Amino acid sequence: MAQPQPMGAFITRQPRLADHSADRRMILLAVLALVVGTGSAGAAWVLLKLIALVINLAWYGRISADSTSIADAAGGVGTVLIPVIGSLLIGLMARYGSPKIRGHGIPEAIEAILYGQSRLSLKVALLKPLSSAISIGSGGPFGAEGPIIMTGGAIGSLFAQCFKLSGAERKTLLVAGAAAGMTAIFGTPVAAMLLAIEVMLFEWKPRSFVPVVAGALTASAWRPLLIGTGPLFPFAGAVPAYA
Repeated sequence: MAQPQPMGAFITRQPRLADHSADRRMILLAVLALVVGTGSAGAAWVLLKLIALVINLAWYGRISADSTSIADAAGGVGTVLIPVIGSLLIGLMARYGSPKIRGHGIPEAIEAILYGQSRLSLKVALLKPLSSAISIGSGGPFGAEGPIIMTGGAIGSLFAQCFKLSGAERKTLLVAGAAAGMTAIFGTPVAAMLLAIEVMLFEWKPRSFVPVVAGALTASAWRPLLIGTGPLFPFAGAVPAYA
């Protein structure tokens, strides 16, 4: 015979949310994602400026953060030495700084979600853009998508840790920061949101999807002011004419 339950159990018991339902925590996370999106947009601007600074310093011997290309630099022994020096600097940063800056960035962010309870440290947020700028600026065959996803994710994770949010909420803000960073770099909010859902969120639920959308759209709003409205990779060739 079942034992009767006290009245307090019925009062304090919380209903379990269905997969496509939401509560007030979703609104809170969406508001926090606005701040995370702003921070990630700022991190994207810093990353691009750092890459330009390293290119100017390593290949042209000048201190400038103006955008330029390695292709215009003169060849010679520097073509061999500069990438080697850059790789040695990155190795020292990974050895004595944080091992999480190794790799592309996306696999490390996924690892933090799956095995690290979506916790990333301040070292990652600081060293990842710096090491990536050295890698790209010294001639490494890499892009900015992985580094900014890792950096934006670290910003979201740190912000969530400041408010002592749960593991699921930390993951949501981590992914919101990653999507915001990718949006700020490439100007592709829809692609960033789809990548975040498919690769990092592993779910399609309003309580996680809405904050990610808020973060990405915030970064998209900041992008014209910080980076510009043009494409990251403009096409300068002639369009072929067809009869």
